[in-house]
Amino acid sequence: MKKQKVWFITGASKGFGFEIVKATLAAGDKVVGTVRSNAERLESALAGGETLVVTLDVTKEEEVKKGVEKAIARFGRIDVLVNNAGYGLLGATEEVTDEEVKKQYDTNVFGLLNVTRTILPHMRSQHSGHIINISSLFGYLASSPGFGLYGSTKFAVEGISEGLALEVKPLGIHVTSAAPGFFRTNFASTESYQSSRIVLDAYKDTVGTVRGFISHFDGNQPGDPAKLAQLIVRVANTENPPLHLPIGKDAIDSFRKKTEQMTKEVDEWEALSVGTGYEVK
Repeated sequence: MKKQKVWFITGASKGFGFEIVKATLAAGDKVVGTVRSNAERLESALAGGETLVVTLDVTKEEEVKKGVEKAIARFGRIDVLVNNAGYGLLGATEEVTDEEVKKQYDTNVFGLLNVTRTILPHMRSQHSGHIINISSLFGYLASSPGFGLYGSTKFAVEGISEGLALEVKPLGIHVTSAAPGFFRTNFASTESYQSSRIVLDAYKDTVGTVRGFISHFDGNQPGDPAKLAQLIVRVANTENPPLHLPIGKDAIDSFRKKTEQMTKEVDEWEALSVGTGYEVK
């Protein structure tokens, strides 16, 4: 008989977060969903399930701690953490300001760390748990001009996940970095990504092309978010879940393109690279 799990899902009001909440409830699990505002709207949408909606900003550590305390008080444990909260940033490296970059990292990287650090003591005391970090195909390959800095936050998520997995495996805790490709969420809408305030004519043929294209792409992405959510639930119920999980053909293609590209470059420069060591006498 399947054991009922308690999930803690950040960014639960829309997109992947909302779909994962629905899938976990359909699987008979309990859910704590976090939102930055309008908790009543999510509560109304989820009426009837074993849920707790918590208002918090992942960038504010005290709010995160209070939210986790509410979750433990309500359900007694947290079995699965889904670090989903985040947003996109579109802009060339030269266009994006220091403030815009820091805000991006505060949410996508440091917010993820805030939630993870707060929940880990509870998972350690249980000697079990599963942390699922939502990455991106951009965490494998900077495939679109203008999303390099956003992608760099997802590269960070991949690295954090790898290091964390080594640390917590002996404690009975699993880590998965799930990297979706393009799914039909509202990520491509102006509600879910921000564009740099500075726009330079020098990048009109690179980043400018993406700016013109992205609004037309919204609603035409190939991936089905509901199917992604079902996959996440399946992964959370797997005895040996993967550390890296690209989701969607485009994400898998990005992963393979990156590994092929790196292998080719390493092979080309291998002789010179290995020749930098001290001579063996």
